[in-house]
Amino acid sequence: MLKNIDPILNADVLHALRSMGHGDTLALVDTNFPADAVARQTVLGKLLRTDNISAARAMRAILSVLPLDTPLQPSVGRMEVMGNPEEIPLTQQEVQAEIDAVEGKSAPMYGIERFAFYEKAKKAYCVIATGETRFYGCFLLTKGVISPET
Repeated sequence: MLKNIDPILNADVLHALRSMGHGDTLALVDTNFPADAVARQTVLGKLLRTDNISAARAMRAILSVLPLDTPLQPSVGRMEVMGNPEEIPLTQQEVQAEIDAVEGKSAPMYGIERFAFYEKAKKAYCVIATGETRFYGCFLLTKGVISPET
């Protein structure tokens, strides 16, 4: 255990988050996503896991250490519901609440069509699979920067 580090962030996930640079993306995905196959095509080349937790809980843990690319607003994408791209399922509402809490303001996610999401995920730095069993628990995060102390 480490002080002030969310225990959900295992060593492999922490290493990947630290290794990412400004503008790199990560895919946070649910249990139905073809995570292993897609992860093999990413920069990291292997799947990372945060098993048995919801997408919202994983998002909270990740955002406790990962800055979002705030100049790029919005900096979190969500997989759109097929046939109803404007629908925001409960899973995505819960994740939105976590993002807003970290940002301290409303920071709406942008929609990504399902098959376009797969393609963007293949180009990500890494894929992190959660234990989220509800549909449409897939998100794409863009890493930002931490400003130097003045």
